[in-house]
Formats: sequence, structure tokens, C-alpha cells
Amino acid sequence: MANAVSATPTDGASAPCGAISSTHLVLIPSYNPGVKLQDTLRTARAHWAPVWVIVDGSTDGSADWLRARAAEDAGLRVVILPENRGKGAAVLHGVELAAAEGFTHALTMDSDGQHPAELIPKFMHASHAAPEAMVLGVPQFGAEAPRIRVLGRKISNGWANLETLGAGIVDSLFGFRVYPIQPLIRVMRHQRFMRRFDFDPEAAVRLAWAGVPLVNLPAPVRYFSADEGGVSHFKYLRDNTLLTWMHTRLFLGFLLRLPILVGRRLLSSTRNSS
Repeated sequence: MANAVSATPTDGASAPCGAISSTHLVLIPSYNPGVKLQDTLRTARAHWAPVWVIVDGSTDGSADWLRARAAEDAGLRVVILPENRGKGAAVLHGVELAAAEGFTHALTMDSDGQHPAELIPKFMHASHAAPEAMVLGVPQFGAEAPRIRVLGRKISNGWANLETLGAGIVDSLFGFRVYPIQPLIRVMRHQRFMRRFDFDPEAAVRLAWAGVPLVNLPAPVRYFSADEGGVSHFKYLRDNTLLTWMHTRLFLGFLLRLPILVGRRLLSSTRNSS
């Protein structure tokens, strides 16, 4: 079982556009993101380098715009997948490329403007302070957030903490987070799931099972209306069915791992009391 790690990051850990980090990169899986892509990328690049965008078979012309932008920006890399494989598959492709080039951590975020790109330095600072940990964003919802989505998150979060014996995952679904790359690759290569919408919650649970500690940091999330350029690929029946199947699998996996998780908890308690 993973243990939560305390961190009090500041906003000062930034890799400005002229200085490219050799260990931490921003990884943005992107599928038909809409007009908010430009603002997202502009803000991300203002706060960090390098930024990689994995175009997951987009058909909206965004790949062409990204190619043109990357040709003028040494801190931006665009990788184009020929067909839509799902968010998790796009992230896995990106982190495998990153690992081959020596990167150790990846901050993942959405391309549609919902995630706060201005907080990239804060999350990267927390990762530098606790490099063994995953840094999980805790969404702070505005009044525009769909109520059914907010309630659905509470259910998923409850299952995630049951499945990890209370590891401290405050939000299992929010995709603005920093992963240590090698542990993430290991858990994804060992099974065929985590390739689509189920990626974020299953990654948090499986990394906790692997003993990866976690840091929780608050981050605002914005749901844009269609008039504001918002794009949603969430399909209520399809994706909730996927999440239900995912939590069924994870709960069965939790039962099999329960003796190990309890043993870790007892060992951790013994160490903390000594």
C-alpha cells in the first residue's frame, strides 16, 4: 500500500521556455480537442519545456496546426498516431518514448483547456521534492461543473480508496498529475487494460498497489460550454460501463492482494511508531 507524502511546493520550480528539463516533461494526449488546444499549449509552453503532444488519431485538423507550431518551437514535440487508440494507449506510447530518451517523470494533462496549465511548475516542484511519488491533482470544481459528473467522481473515488486500503487517493479520475515513468510503464505492460478512459483511475490504483507513494495537490478544473469552445468525448453509458467493469476487476485484484496490503500497512505503522 502506498503512503501519502507531505509536500509544500512553491511556484518557483519552473523550466522557462529557454531551459529544457532533462528529467520532467509535460505529456498531452490529444484527440479532437477543439479550439482550446491553442490556449492550452501556449500556457503550457510558457511554464515548461519540453512539452510533448501525442495526437491520438485526431481528425479535426489539429495535427497540422501542431506540426506547424512544433517546427518553430524547440521546446515542443508532436507525435502523431495514425488512429485513435485511447488516452491510456497514447500516454503509454509517449512515456515509452520519453523513457528511451532518459526522462524520469511525466506530467499528464488534457488538451481541451480543462486543466490548469499554469500550475505545471507547482506540480513539477512537488515531483522533484518527492521523486518516488506520483503527484495527483485534486479538482476544485466551479459552479459550471455538471452535477452528475461530480457525483460520479465521488463513487469512483470511494472504490479507489477501498481497493487500495485507504492509500489516500483524494481523486482517482483527475488527469492532471505527475507520474514516475518507469513504475507506470511496468504496471501498464503487465496487463492489457488502462488503454482508454479507464487509464487515470486504474493507474492511480495500480501504482498504489506497486508501493508508489502519493502527493495530493489542489487544482481548479473548468468545464467549458460548447459556446466557449468546450469539447467532451465522455459517453455516459459507454464510459460508466467501462468504469464499472474496471472497478470490478480492481476489487477482485484487491482481494487477492489484501494480505500484502495489510502487511505493508502494519510494517509502516511499526516504523512510524519506532
